Amino acid sequence: MEAATIAATYPVSPFFGSPHSRPHVRGFRYLGLSIPLSRFFSASMRYRDHGRQVATRSSGDRITAQPSSELRRKNTGGIGGSEDEKLRSLRALFSRPGIGSTPTSFPLRTRTSEFIAECFMRRTYLTGFDGSAGTAVVTKDKAALWTDGRYFLQAEKQLGRDWILMRSGNIGVPTTTEWLNEVLPSGCKIGVDPFLFSYDTAEEMKAAVSKNNHELVFIYDCNLVDEIWGESRPKPPFKPIRVHDIKYAGVDVSSKLSTLRSELIEASCTAIVISMLDEVAWLLNLRGSDVPHSPVFYSYLVVSYTSATLFVDANKVTEEVLVHLSKAGVQLRPYEAILSEIESLSDQGAKLLLDPSTVNAAIVDLFNSASNRHLHRSENKVKGNIGRGTHLESTTQKDAPVQVNGHNTLFKISPISLSKALKNEAEIKGMRNAHLRDAAALAEFWAWLEDGVHKNMNLTEAEVAQKLLEFRRKQFGFIGTSFETISGYGANAAIIHYRSNPESCSIVGDKNLFLLDSGGQYVDGTTDITRTVHFGDPTARQKECFTRVLQGHIALDQAIFPERTPGFVLDVLARSSLWKIGLDYRHGTGHGVGAALNVHEGPQSISFRYGNMIALQMGMIVSNEPGYYEDHSFGIRIENLLHVKEEMVPNNFGGIRYLGFERLTFVPIQSKLVDCSLLSFAEIKWYNEYHSEVWEKWKELLKNGSGKILGLSPSHSNKCPHQAIISSVIVCKKKKIHNVFFFFFLFLFIIFYIGKPIFVMVLKKLFFF
Repeated sequence: MEAATIAATYPVSPFFGSPHSRPHVRGFRYLGLSIPLSRFFSASMRYRDHGRQVATRSSGDRITAQPSSELRRKNTGGIGGSEDEKLRSLRALFSRPGIGSTPTSFPLRTRTSEFIAECFMRRTYLTGFDGSAGTAVVTKDKAALWTDGRYFLQAEKQLGRDWILMRSGNIGVPTTTEWLNEVLPSGCKIGVDPFLFSYDTAEEMKAAVSKNNHELVFIYDCNLVDEIWGESRPKPPFKPIRVHDIKYAGVDVSSKLSTLRSELIEASCTAIVISMLDEVAWLLNLRGSDVPHSPVFYSYLVVSYTSATLFVDANKVTEEVLVHLSKAGVQLRPYEAILSEIESLSDQGAKLLLDPSTVNAAIVDLFNSASNRHLHRSENKVKGNIGRGTHLESTTQKDAPVQVNGHNTLFKISPISLSKALKNEAEIKGMRNAHLRDAAALAEFWAWLEDGVHKNMNLTEAEVAQKLLEFRRKQFGFIGTSFETISGYGANAAIIHYRSNPESCSIVGDKNLFLLDSGGQYVDGTTDITRTVHFGDPTARQKECFTRVLQGHIALDQAIFPERTPGFVLDVLARSSLWKIGLDYRHGTGHGVGAALNVHEGPQSISFRYGNMIALQMGMIVSNEPGYYEDHSFGIRIENLLHVKEEMVPNNFGGIRYLGFERLTFVPIQSKLVDCSLLSFAEIKWYNEYHSEVWEKWKELLKNGSGKILGLSPSHSNKCPHQAIISSVIVCKKKKIHNVFFFFFLFLFIIFYIGKPIFVMVLKKLFFF
């Protein structure tokens, strides 16, 4: 029988200590394997398929496709060692005594955080691919990796020859389960690490593979990737947790818990198990540093009507945090105790509220199993009592019925997810302030970079990213980056989530476009901004593509829409200008952003993926980031963050409110790349007004000789910021030209239509009378 393993991009639960530290669950035996890999990117993992075509540039301006087999990969193995050796070692474990059954496939996926600690980056270790979204599948003779359009080029570069690249989203590409049903003989076992898969993903896989008589089995006591990783695997993080100040949080922990308990009562549930790390951090007004780029910490939280228990490593809890939690009535228990707590809740007849898209399959499986055991004991007791002549009513629990197969659980989206997305006034204020300080750092950075390029300093992409970090570190409240900076020059910018390698990255020059996507984590807010610039002379093609991306950005920024409108409805606004010339981009247009939390958060989004029906609501923060990427040539993206607010409109059709956006990001957009002939009057007006607003915001930072906050020299302090940062960033001139034509034609109009009768009358008097 064949064996296969599947590894995905998400770490699911923090049960990733050494293999010996993993909790053991009674009543289960080794049934399969489960391979988690690298980081996890919420929402993007759902779109996984493979495509054999890659867009490349042919003659003229037209983009054609060529088979990936024609693209030559230079590397032969994954990063950090021979991939062949790793695959051989992994496959050798498939039939190891003690595993129980020979597994046939092995998926993994879990959602506790977008980014994960280095010790949990199993997919990266195994495949060499370090993109934030991907699923790897290993059988006895095949190895394949699925990723979405943001990472096609990156995966092409990083995967070894033993891996098949499956391009999700391309026509004809099978999903992981479709592929497994195709390549595996009927009746195989697919092993899963249940701590790494969300419940709904496991159920979806179980249903899909059963079509070919495959069986999905859970492995509780080991992870095969960890087995081959061995002693070289990095140690788990142990950094301390900190309190998130109430002046930034806006609402205290007790009030948040009270609101959550009201939700439990309304849902007729007795407790909720929270596994999403940002939800735990937000609810308890705590922040951590277990995960790169996200201020979260590995933990679980169980909240009931009367109690709240945080399951976390006690070594991370400081005295300040302990006092903070005690005031809110939150108890502490060891991280590993979560499993015994789940069993205890089942024994008590609790009804759990669980988010099936985030809670790991192990939690649900354990709760259901414990409920079944409890039910069987109750049935036996009832039968015995009936045999002795005892009435059935005296032995049943009328108020807490025990139900089987998960019926004592309510599966619905976490109520914390929406509460966290709707920012309060303190959180909005913090986001505004953080963005202004971030803009100050970027002002200093762009002035430095432009000067460096013009002086031929041969700055590499990695050096540029590091210098930006230095500028951000000067700002008050800066904690770290909100994601790994995407610093891409030329063809590298066409890799949507490009990561520069200091040993092999490009030098930023003046012959092509440079794309910089970066963000910061501050004590009061989270930023995410992208700008694309050219330090030389852009081509007509580049200017047209940039301008059409800008038009999409403007269209979304100006959108006004009725409340209860889901984000996908607005996505077309950002794409329509590109569609007019047959262009598009392979990523969503907007994602939610946390307040001093995850840079990518839900439940809202603006995307072509129309499955997300969550409406955009007042208080939400979303990104506006259309783009265009010409493979092996250049990439363009323009990104600002937006705050959803109510718009004052003259009518309220249907008695509902209408919503729009407040801009949070204030950094110039380079006018050198704008083809003004393509812009409408309204678009030119938006462009000019945006830069006027940028200047007004920056003037406050420049008052009283504080120009050094922006990193501008005294000679720059009195200049327009468009010139101080990038000399070519100025107000578009087309408006003036249009004004000349406007007044000229207005004069002709007046003469012809208004002055004509008078002119005719004068002629008659002169020549006929």
